[in-house]
Amino acid sequence: MTQIQIQKRPLLTRPEQFQGVPAFIAEILARRGVQSEQELELKLKHLLSPELKGLGQAVALIDQAIDQQKQIVIVGDYDADGATSTALMVLVLQDMGAKVEYLVPDRFKYGYGLTPAIAELAKQSYQPDLLITVDNGISSHAGVDTAQALGMQVIITDHHLTTKSTPCAEAVVNPNQLGCEFSSKALAGVGVAFYVLAKLASARSQQGKSSSKVTQYLDLVALGTYADVASLDYNNRILIDAGLKRIQQHQCRAGILALLDIAGRDAASLRAQDLGFVVGPRINAAGRMESMRIGIECLLAADMVTAYPIAQQLNQLNIERRQVETEMKQQALSALQHIQLETEHLPAALVMFDEQWHQGVIGIVAGRLKEQFHRPSLVFAPDEDGIHIKGSARSIDGIHIRDTIEQVAEQYPHLVSHFGGHAAAAGLTLKKENFDAFKIAFTQAIAAMDDDLFTATLWTDGELGDADLHLGTLDWIEQLGPWGQKFPLPQFEGRFKIIDYRWLKEQHLKLKLAVGSHSIDAIAFNAMDRFEFNPMLGYVDLVYTLERNVFNGNTSLQLQIAYLKQ
Repeated sequence: MTQIQIQKRPLLTRPEQFQGVPAFIAEILARRGVQSEQELELKLKHLLSPELKGLGQAVALIDQAIDQQKQIVIVGDYDADGATSTALMVLVLQDMGAKVEYLVPDRFKYGYGLTPAIAELAKQSYQPDLLITVDNGISSHAGVDTAQALGMQVIITDHHLTTKSTPCAEAVVNPNQLGCEFSSKALAGVGVAFYVLAKLASARSQQGKSSSKVTQYLDLVALGTYADVASLDYNNRILIDAGLKRIQQHQCRAGILALLDIAGRDAASLRAQDLGFVVGPRINAAGRMESMRIGIECLLAADMVTAYPIAQQLNQLNIERRQVETEMKQQALSALQHIQLETEHLPAALVMFDEQWHQGVIGIVAGRLKEQFHRPSLVFAPDEDGIHIKGSARSIDGIHIRDTIEQVAEQYPHLVSHFGGHAAAAGLTLKKENFDAFKIAFTQAIAAMDDDLFTATLWTDGELGDADLHLGTLDWIEQLGPWGQKFPLPQFEGRFKIIDYRWLKEQHLKLKLAVGSHSIDAIAFNAMDRFEFNPMLGYVDLVYTLERNVFNGNTSLQLQIAYLKQ
């Protein structure tokens, strides 16, 4: 079992500055570093002004291309951020009367980003004058050179980190490029595309040209930002909140409503988290299992009649994705059991490969292993060429996975063909024959790190008093959302007396707990595999979040258990 320590989040700002809210809410805000009461006001007028390096050049080039009816091609990426960015660009540019098409690399054939092969494919397919990348391109030096040699101008819009100089494109817009002063570095690819298009729209409106009301597409910005697990700084929270409200009012793309309907979710009561757990995975399934064109076409669909069959196809791909993922995870777990039995404890890193595994879901499986064992996890699947294998890495707090891979690559230059990524997630390619040597070198590099990193920390907002365990508290929490990456949903800890318990489907544990003079329900999903529970011990220590339980028309507060021990 993973070692877990429970710690209370430190206060980052002063709770006293938040007037007119209950004390525990003021503390929750201070623990998330909220600087002022203004940050609770998620209005579009508070968005950062569009002072991004390269924005002026990008807007001028696109403006000119629209006026001269040049052929524009958008080069997207095969995840939800890439799909929403591509759809956003296509829809807004169409509103402005542009000639625009899009291309998404097939992840299994072309890999990621604007490669020379993608530039050639764009030329063959559409004869573009202008190529615009979304959610990719910041590392595509060779692809930009090829595109320009083929007579295209290139604009890069991206948000990924890079330590290298930017490619020599006609314009590069990326808040994380060297020399960009834009203060939010957390924009997703779709956020960057939104800023470019908003600036373009206002420039064209001022000149009396055909333009677009870009805010009507904030549903796409919210979906892409949340699904890409971007940090929810003030700027991103404004974007997500505005987009979420549009979806709740059904003022959004038909494809999003169709996906929600198929998933059995009501748009009116949608929460930001549902963008990440309900809509995002169904869009992502297209890029993982087949082609992201399906996901983009769903978002571009003009009405429900067009959108619904595509949404059904996405839902089916997501079901397949889940089956493949479950199967791979089971195989990985049984392989791990052998390792554990031999070594009595887990290795410092989990590095796994199987000939039968599917490239589209290795990232998810790596993430699941990382969560379950609190170890950096790398999962590999065979590449098409039969010579190489492709890996996806997910890391724990305190271990920068991309830098660790780079360290191995520098020490043993022959082992890693290429790699990229950031602190928490990375991708890499090796020759199959180098897998064992890489596994040893990488595991050694991780094992040399501080032992404390391998103890998982569960951060909480402390204890909630009995008097605060009611639906009014949940109303406050919901009001202050969206919650997510770097702005986590409040979770609390506490010791409770057990009144009653039962197992649902022999897997999920339902508890009735004493709170003051009344009782409250709590549920722990998949508790059988995660926790040891002894009903004979009358008390239980929990870490939990609050949720609404609607049953037979009655709404009550329920605790959702994140961690249980006795």
